[in-house]
Amino acid sequence: MENLWAPWRIDYILGPKPDECVFCLPDHTREDRERLVLHRGEHNFVIMNKFPYNNGHLLVTPFRHVMNLYELEPHETHEAMDLISLCAEILKKHFNCEGINIGLNMGEAAGAGIREHLHFHLVPRWNGDSSFMAVFSETRVIPEHLLASYDKLKPHFMNSSRT
Repeated sequence: MENLWAPWRIDYILGPKPDECVFCLPDHTREDRERLVLHRGEHNFVIMNKFPYNNGHLLVTPFRHVMNLYELEPHETHEAMDLISLCAEILKKHFNCEGINIGLNMGEAAGAGIREHLHFHLVPRWNGDSSFMAVFSETRVIPEHLLASYDKLKPHFMNSSRT
């Protein structure tokens, strides 16, 4: 048997599980780093995925607790698309990725892990990033700690002329 060490997962395994929606944020920003919130817009926010498919996996989520895309008001949809565009630009520049998967899983049957609160995924991709670990061991390797990625990405959102 082979071992893959992921010591940061112990916090999730042993830690308390929230009763409330993980995407329903408090009005204050004191917990933003802990929650991995990179940017708060007027109607949507950008957050890092705590259980990423790849390094730099971001989510764009409306503040309002809605399940379906068609429930968004036009101003919420427009800002979400603007933030998705901004995230793509930042990921391309910061992670030098060769591509980005951008998607939305609406409903449990479509693969939404948290189906009650709509969220868009942005997953940076590189040619060959599905290494032997993913192919043979069904294991993904995330090379950088989440908070290290957060600390590197946060200034890009603070200094963007688009936010």
